[in-house]
Amino acid sequence: MKKKLFSFIALAGIIMSITACGNDEVKPVAINEATDTCETCTMAVIDNQHATEIILKNGKSMVFDDIGCMYEWVHANENKQIDAQFVRDYNDKEWIIVEDATYVHNPSVKTPMAYNVVSFKDKASAEEFATANEGSSLISANDLADYSWEQNHEMMQKLDMKDHSHSDGEEDSHSDDSH
Repeated sequence: MKKKLFSFIALAGIIMSITACGNDEVKPVAINEATDTCETCTMAVIDNQHATEIILKNGKSMVFDDIGCMYEWVHANENKQIDAQFVRDYNDKEWIIVEDATYVHNPSVKTPMAYNVVSFKDKASAEEFATANEGSSLISANDLADYSWEQNHEMMQKLDMKDHSHSDGEEDSHSDDSH
């Protein structure tokens, strides 16, 4: 009797362990604007549509103030084991897995570190934004790994890097001012 009970308990434990493994969906952690800084540029990260996040296999989460900073970190740390990467939808700030988003580059769209790339949870929203903002080009998630992450130096000069704090509350200036 004890042997059957022990076997049943052991089997139940194994089944629960296997079931629990299937529910380990990695989710982004909340951004703390008072303390979080970008892993690449060390600037403050605000909880807006430009914030991005990486979760490593060891559970460590890292935040970035600009998608370009996240990709600069990825290229410089190819040996790190990444569990998940997240970007924000430009319109509603909802977290999106990098592979599920569509991206738009536009030299006149302000982003915190002037990489000028914004993300959208669906292609239709990205296309609508690109149509409304002359000079935009769509970028797929697959193309991001090989994308030439160059900062807009003209826009960087406009940002006073000595006093750059992200706390000025300034939003992007483009033709879609609904944010």
